[in-house]
Amino acid sequence: MNTSDLEDATLDYWVARGLHEFIREIHFTDSGETLSIRGNDRGKPWDGRFLPSTSWDAAAVVLERACKLEMHDHGRGEVVCTVTFGKDGAPVEGRGASLRIALLRAFVRHAFGDTVDDEFPRRSQTLLGARAEAIGESSAVVSVEDVPSPDKHIGDIGSTPRQ
Repeated sequence: MNTSDLEDATLDYWVARGLHEFIREIHFTDSGETLSIRGNDRGKPWDGRFLPSTSWDAAAVVLERACKLEMHDHGRGEVVCTVTFGKDGAPVEGRGASLRIALLRAFVRHAFGDTVDDEFPRRSQTLLGARAEAIGESSAVVSVEDVPSPDKHIGDIGSTPRQ
């Protein structure tokens, strides 16, 4: 998918993935519709909803990383912004219906290039650098040795209780 086409939850997800130095875990709530993160941004813990496409509170995390920002509103419902992230970064361009969307698209383009995967898993993930891995459900069976034997029942502790 082109970064210039990202919007809503998909845009929020890719912004979160690009903030891998800040975000440790990505979770989905509300039947997979709302992004929630766990992380620490410059000493400030963040544990909750992360919706930069609809909130400047969350989008400010990206804005604070911009070293140079130029924007142009052409008056046709499209804002074009050119942003430089980092002192030595190359300028990237983003377009959108608002400055916030243009800024976020530019950030995703800076982090991942012109395209990202079409599908993203709406499962909990942990970020390991730029790579994301699914957080698996813990198993009820701890080890092979914990599987019940035919002559025992689940819950048998193997010794008589003290009296």
